Amino acid sequence: MQCPKDRKIALIDGTLADQLKVKDCPDCKGTWIPSEDYQTWQRQKTHPTTAAELVPNVLDVEFVQSPFDAKASLCPECRSYLARTKIGMKTPFYVERCPSCGGIWCDRGEWDALEKMGLHTAIEQLFTSEWQSLSREREHFAQEKQATVDKLGEDLAQQVFALAEALEKNPNGDFGVAYLMRRFEAIVQMQKSKAIEEP
Repeated sequence: MQCPKDRKIALIDGTLADQLKVKDCPDCKGTWIPSEDYQTWQRQKTHPTTAAELVPNVLDVEFVQSPFDAKASLCPECRSYLARTKIGMKTPFYVERCPSCGGIWCDRGEWDALEKMGLHTAIEQLFTSEWQSLSREREHFAQEKQATVDKLGEDLAQQVFALAEALEKNPNGDFGVAYLMRRFEAIVQMQKSKAIEEP
């Protein structure tokens, strides 16, 4: 088998977590995970069965993107072009999978990142439109939270997050939200009135 990225380099036998048999590229340090070996390893794990259950443990990890990440890849087993799926983080990357045989390619460092995020046991789910949609929502939510911290400061932002969570869990939380909205509408109106009155 040849490396999907550098097609002149032969892959060598290797292993990942818990004796998962793989093929490593000695040059680019990428890893080919044959579908059959991955499925055998997967059956020994407790893993989510649907995209909705596949929630990352963390939304960001220390990660240096491989220079080969953007390069098109050929499956070392059946020579089909590999499909790509984006893993959205501060430094996003793409995991690749063969649409024909189901084998998986991880560029250098990508498996470790998936493992830290808790996504390594159900990689095929990352290629579904459902997971991609959920991933975009989570990414947007994380950016929104960070923007709130940047604007309000860490302490006040944490109070806002705690209040939002408490209101979400309370069966009458919508009353609390309505109160806050009325309160802020009144503040905005007062500020507008002040601005008109001032010369």
